[in-house]
Amino acid sequence: MSVTARTLRTPPKTALFSFGFRPFFLFSAAWAALAVPIWIGALLFGDGLVAGGDGRSWHVDEMLFGYAPGVIAGFLLTAVPNWTGRLPVTGLRLAALFSLWAAGRIGGLVPGLPPALVQTADVAFLFVFAGLIAREILGGRNRKNLPVAAMVFLLACAHLAWHLTPLAPQIAGYPERGALALVAGLILLIGGRIVPSFTINWLKSRGLEAVRPAAPWRERLTLGLSAAALLGWAAAPSSLVTGALLIAAGVANLTRLAGWNGLKTGGEALVWILHLGYLWVPVAMLLLGLSALAPETFPATAGLHALTAGGIGVMTLAVTTRASLGHTGRPREADAWTIVLYLLVLLAAVARVAAPFVLSLHVGLLAASALLWSAAFAVFCLRYGPMLALPRR
Repeated sequence: MSVTARTLRTPPKTALFSFGFRPFFLFSAAWAALAVPIWIGALLFGDGLVAGGDGRSWHVDEMLFGYAPGVIAGFLLTAVPNWTGRLPVTGLRLAALFSLWAAGRIGGLVPGLPPALVQTADVAFLFVFAGLIAREILGGRNRKNLPVAAMVFLLACAHLAWHLTPLAPQIAGYPERGALALVAGLILLIGGRIVPSFTINWLKSRGLEAVRPAAPWRERLTLGLSAAALLGWAAAPSSLVTGALLIAAGVANLTRLAGWNGLKTGGEALVWILHLGYLWVPVAMLLLGLSALAPETFPATAGLHALTAGGIGVMTLAVTTRASLGHTGRPREADAWTIVLYLLVLLAAVARVAAPFVLSLHVGLLAASALLWSAAFAVFCLRYGPMLALPRR
């Protein structure tokens, strides 16, 4: 019997593993709620160590190569079947993939485990996931989405390089920036599809003027310029050329975003949060570009956290809330709890970006950002956890 036939005849016994978004959205959010306070607590009240190792390295690994790929996995495991027409990955295969992700998170927090074992489990997840996504896309003859699979594979390579940095200190910084550039690229690529699409649907449902599609050449120019700027930043973040490219790409993406009529979507939080999530990426580009041109005035950490706490944090919550509602049979409408968690994560991002500019309040803003961030993801788990863990309506 084929895998497809077995999947049809033996559906998953638990709702949690009936679709990829369920375990990855739920536990990625739970991990985000825990990981940031752990790091900030170690930084402010301890010796900066987490599980006996460097706390900053743990923080980068858990957020950039743990939380973000977890949400990406949940999104792509849900989106790829729509792209390809193939059955989704469910049941034991999904549980095995999720176990790889979970092993990396648990291993990094338990002291005394063999580093090679922990790092192997940690790195394996993204490589296995990249191969799975590539197989599904090729199996569905959906070659136009192969760049997405390629970007996940490159993210896996960046993760491997990150763990190899102690053996090759000359590459320090490159894997981290490369991974951030790839995640930002995924937000620009996929966000450029879903944000205008969902906005068009919402505006039309209310008889409002829909988004006018941008000219194809303008889209290609914006994405090409963004790719060049992000690659330049990954390779040479302090270069004047990189700074100019980042500012140009930031302006181009602000223009792109303005064309999607986000100002007309104030009546539905599930739509306007997508615009604000996307907005953080060009803001980060502008701040990073200004940091390259005037580092004394614009700290690099401001642009870095505009991309991480802002772009990644806000956009992932925007996507997970919307997808969780739609794919569990609920109306795509934001309730009060959803609006609260959006405001919390937005305030967390603002506080984290502002911290390096206001040195007198730096510690307080760091602590406030961590608490707001943790609260946003805790609210998500409380509100959306039952939807994700229980059967579809």
